[in-house]
Amino acid sequence: MPKSAASYQPLKDKIPPHNDDAERAALGAMLLDSEAVPAAQQYLRPEDFYSSANSRIYKAIRALYDDGGKKADLITVRDVLQQTGDLEAAGGEAYIASLTNVVPTSANIEYYAQIVQDCALRRALIQAASKISAYSYDISEDSSLLLEKAQQLVFDLTDRKRVLNFRSVHETVPEAIERIEKLYHTKDAFTGVPSGFEELDRMTSGFQNAEMIVIGARPSIGKTAFALNMAANIAIHERRPVAFFTLEMTDVALATRLISSESHVDSNSLKTGFVKASDFEKILEAAGRIYDAPLYTVDMPNMKLLDLRTQARRLRSMKQIEIIFIDYLGLISTEDSGMPRFEQVSEISRSLKGLARELNIPVVALSQIGRPAEGQRPNLASLRDSGAVEQDADVVMFLHRERRQETRPGESAPDAIETELIIAKQRNGPVGTVNLEFRPKFTEFRPKEYRSNVVEFHPK
Repeated sequence: MPKSAASYQPLKDKIPPHNDDAERAALGAMLLDSEAVPAAQQYLRPEDFYSSANSRIYKAIRALYDDGGKKADLITVRDVLQQTGDLEAAGGEAYIASLTNVVPTSANIEYYAQIVQDCALRRALIQAASKISAYSYDISEDSSLLLEKAQQLVFDLTDRKRVLNFRSVHETVPEAIERIEKLYHTKDAFTGVPSGFEELDRMTSGFQNAEMIVIGARPSIGKTAFALNMAANIAIHERRPVAFFTLEMTDVALATRLISSESHVDSNSLKTGFVKASDFEKILEAAGRIYDAPLYTVDMPNMKLLDLRTQARRLRSMKQIEIIFIDYLGLISTEDSGMPRFEQVSEISRSLKGLARELNIPVVALSQIGRPAEGQRPNLASLRDSGAVEQDADVVMFLHRERRQETRPGESAPDAIETELIIAKQRNGPVGTVNLEFRPKFTEFRPKEYRSNVVEFHPK
C-alpha cells in the first residue's frame, strides 16, 4: 500500500504534536469545577500547552487556586488576565466563555490532562533530539561530555512523566501487612541485597535500593578487600548482577584477589607464580565459579563523574545490575578541575546519591578517612574532604583495627587479624559494631564467632 504524501513531509515542515480539543477540554473542566484544578496540576505545567492562549488561561486558573483556592470562572479568570495584561493574548472574553461548552462535566479531567502532557513530552523529545544533533556537530566538545548531556536530556524527560500523587493509609496499610506476612512465611530477614556477612545483614536487612552506603578506612586496612568480598558473595554465591568500579587497581588485579579468596590459595603465591601443583585444582575450581558470575568490572583510573554515571546507567540497562561498588570516592574527578576539592567531593556525593535513587539500586562507595583518625576509632567527622558525604550517605561504616596487630619486619603474617566494622550511621536501622577477622594471606574478611555489639534503633 503506497504511503501518504504526509509521510514524506520533511521534518522541519511537520506540525509539532498537540491536541487543541484536549487542551480546551482540560481548561473547560477546570472552569466548571475547582476540584479539577489539583487533579490537572499533577500532570500539567503552563508550558505543556501548545496554544499560548491556553497556556495563559491555565496560568490564571492556577494563580486563583494558589491564592487560597479561589474558584476559577469566566469573571475571575478575566480579571486576572486583565491585571497581567494578557486578556487579549488569551483570546479575549468570548474565547474563555466558549471553553465551558466543550465538556459537559469535569469527570474526565485526568484523561484530558494526560493527553496534553503526552503531546508536550513528544514536543520536548523532538527538541531534545535537535539539541543532541546540534551538540554532535560541535567538535570542540568532548564526546563523553556530549553523551552525558544527551542522557541527561532524556532522563529529565523521564522525570517529567512521573506523577506526584497521594495515597490514603487505607491503601498503604494493607500493602504493609501483606509485605510483613510474606516475610513471615519466607523467613527472609533481608529486604535488600545481602552482603554475605550475617551480622551486618541482620543490622541493615541487606543494602537497600536507592541508598548510598559509604565504607571508610585508613589506607591498607582492607577497604577494597572487604568490598570485593561482598561483591563476590552477591555475584558468585547469590547470582545477582554486580558492578565494581575500580579506580585504584586494575581489573586483572581484582580478578587475582577474587581467585585467592575463593580458592584459599596464598595471594602472594599467585602474584609471584610460586604456586604448589596441588593448589592448581583449587585455583581452577574457583576460577570456574568466578567465570560464570554476573560480576562486571569497570577499570578506569582518574574516572570523571559523568563517565561513571554513563557506565552505571548502561550497566543497569544492559545487565540489570542490582548494586554498584566504587573503589574509591576520592579518585573520582569532576569536569571542573579548578573547583575546590571540598566542592568537588560535595558534587560527587550528591551525584552518587542521586544515581542510587535514579537507578533504584544501592551504591556502595569506599572512602579514605583523615590522618587524625590513625590509631583511633573513626567517627563521622573522620570522613575526608567534605561533610556532604556524611550528610548524603544513608549508611556510613568504618573498618578499624589496631596497627599493633599487623606484621612487623621479620615476622610471619598472622592467620587472622581482628577488625571492627563500625556502623556509625544508618538512617533506618541500628548502629553498632560487627566483629570481623581479616585473613591477609587470602585478602579475605570473615565473621568472628562472638556476637556483635549493636545499639538498638529507635525511630524518632
